[in-house]
Amino acid sequence: MEQTQIEGIAERIIFRSPETGYTVLELTTEEDEIVCVGNLPSVSKGENLKLTGSFTTHATYGEQFKVEFFEATIPSDALSMERYLGSGAIKGIGQALATRIVKKFGADTKRILEEEPERLSEIKGISESKARDIAEQTAGKKDLRDAMLFLAKYGINGKIAVKIYEHYHESLYEVIRENPYRMADEVRGIGFRTADEIAERVGIKADSEFRIKSGILYVLTLASGSGNTYLPKDKLYSELLLLLRMDIQRSYFDTLIDNLKTEWRIREMEPDRIYLSYYYRLEDKCADMLLSLDRAVSDEDSLNVKIDIDNSLKNMSLEERQVDAIESAAKKGVSILTGGPGTGKTTAINGMIRFLIGRGEEVLLAAPTGRAAKRMTEATGYEAKTIHRMLEVHGISDDTEEGAERINDGMFERNSDNPLEADVIIIDEMSMVDISVFYALLSAIPEGTRLVLVGDINQLPSVGPGNVLKDIINSDCFTVTRLEKIFRQAAESDIVMNAHKINRGEEIELSNKSKDFFFLERKDAAYVMAAVWKLVAEKLPKYVYASISDIQVMSPMKKGALGTMKLNDDLQMALNPPLRSKNQFEFADGKIFRVGDKGMQTRNDYKAEWEIRGKYGIPKERGLGVFNGDTGVITEINDTIRTITVMFDENKIVEYPFSDLDELELAYAITIHKSQGSEYPAVIIPLRGGPRKLLATNVIYNEVKKEKKCVVLVGSKEAFLSMINNEDTRIRYSGLKDKILSRKKIFDDIRRDQIMQDDISIY
Repeated sequence: MEQTQIEGIAERIIFRSPETGYTVLELTTEEDEIVCVGNLPSVSKGENLKLTGSFTTHATYGEQFKVEFFEATIPSDALSMERYLGSGAIKGIGQALATRIVKKFGADTKRILEEEPERLSEIKGISESKARDIAEQTAGKKDLRDAMLFLAKYGINGKIAVKIYEHYHESLYEVIRENPYRMADEVRGIGFRTADEIAERVGIKADSEFRIKSGILYVLTLASGSGNTYLPKDKLYSELLLLLRMDIQRSYFDTLIDNLKTEWRIREMEPDRIYLSYYYRLEDKCADMLLSLDRAVSDEDSLNVKIDIDNSLKNMSLEERQVDAIESAAKKGVSILTGGPGTGKTTAINGMIRFLIGRGEEVLLAAPTGRAAKRMTEATGYEAKTIHRMLEVHGISDDTEEGAERINDGMFERNSDNPLEADVIIIDEMSMVDISVFYALLSAIPEGTRLVLVGDINQLPSVGPGNVLKDIINSDCFTVTRLEKIFRQAAESDIVMNAHKINRGEEIELSNKSKDFFFLERKDAAYVMAAVWKLVAEKLPKYVYASISDIQVMSPMKKGALGTMKLNDDLQMALNPPLRSKNQFEFADGKIFRVGDKGMQTRNDYKAEWEIRGKYGIPKERGLGVFNGDTGVITEINDTIRTITVMFDENKIVEYPFSDLDELELAYAITIHKSQGSEYPAVIIPLRGGPRKLLATNVIYNEVKKEKKCVVLVGSKEAFLSMINNEDTRIRYSGLKDKILSRKKIFDDIRRDQIMQDDISIY
């Protein structure tokens, strides 16, 4: 697109995002008034601007000038200067004072402002302190403008440029020229690749120590994004070579690893496990706290507890292992209940609650997601909260470092200084809980409180780093009850039975004789899509007595002809087409949000404000926090204040500024990982092949077990059978199990020494 330059005065600031700097302003040129949009964080009303960009036509707002680059200058002629000063661009100078200044200094006004601002005190109405204040404002604007111009040379504009300036101020020039990789570590939103591009432009060598060390940290950060808390040293080395696209001597790599360890930025656990320091600390602390919780509770007499359970729950039909789980919840500091669908986990939880409350104990219930908590509430009749809500999340500052965010008690009101008040805490869907959330939970549980963890270890692990539930179970250090019997009512469901068959790698009947499990063979992607649309829009809502928005399409992957990105575009057009009565917001890349769309939050935002409104729209509850995987419906798009309103589960209403919409995506179709903790009346799964690591047994198992009433597979029979037979799952590197075992050995050694000392003291 052809670049154009225009010049004029900022007549009016129509809108500005304080977080991103995105601005809509009205520019007055000699010929016209032009609406301009772009990242203009430092521009004030009345400023003289040179703007470079292109004219575009917006579907709603008409012709606009999209700004790619801007330069703000103090006008040099007296008339423009008077207008500039009188516009309010500099606080404390109104039109009358602007007239006196220009009358006094004339064409020299610009130089006076920039070089001798103290002379402004020569004018009646301007004291020396006011002159100093004006000087500071002028200098501050100039500093920001200069910084933005400097950063623009290296391809840094908008929100990121503002963040860099606000973080470093005058020292940014030194950082950029000497070690731009510092920004990847110190400025949120700047990753290694951005810093690497800047470093290349600056002329920093590819084999620079700064670059290689930053690359090591970046590889470990990427690994955490894939669920790992550490990487084996050899794997870290090979991934680093791929990232930097250069050869690095192994001895030099080992030296830099030692340097980073000395700086406490990474930690090493034998044998050759390399951690980012905060994940190492998280696993360490979680292991300590788990073992301390377990040891802090003295065992009750087993016989008496079982008698009490039999007497209290005689009206419940409980299997022996369910009774064992209830007994463990009553006796043990930490206990685990695990089992697949239909094995009676919910019945066991209900038994626990009834028994424990009957003994006069206070019980708290929680789950990782809003949907999981809602389902727990419905199944038990007692209120369950999300873990974040139970811990009373209150947000974190923008400048909190990534690692600090994950382990900082300050993001929760409930922590070691203000612990939860309960006798027993029961957490459902534990397979979804990552190491950082688990740390926050354990930090808020005082010794003497019992913790019950419930989950299915055959589900996909958490989206975040760690393999918490599986590591705890595999440590063999805590009481685990495994439910394996499938109850009669569940056994009548082909969904439940097929989920277990999938988990065991057994053949699945695809004859469509079932009432709740169907397979529609379609070879071509277009025919698969047509079938999916017909199922969502026409067939399944009637079949399962649910709304269209309750029917969920799931895919193993994001990209491809049947990935969630393509599915969402097609389903949006089919299920929520454009209408004059429906507002919509269109992104520069063509993506559209429309009133009525299903949406999903894509990252944890601890500062996002939500409210629950009463009958007349009056807020009756407010709080903070919207989390990765939360789904809702777009209820309003306000062009005037430039916000999108979403109603999430639990009737939580959140307003998104247009500038923050990168946190929101369409959710007509979602990936399996994003569906964790959720349950739907019906699920549709399009299958047509894809990367082997995404088509594994636990992936399809995770999909199938989500439904209450119906599951429909659409696509290739070969792809489905391949998934059942593919037991290859992505290796997840986590060290909690080994941390627990090593800590237990230390605890046991200390206890043995104490016993020996006690025995000696007798004599």
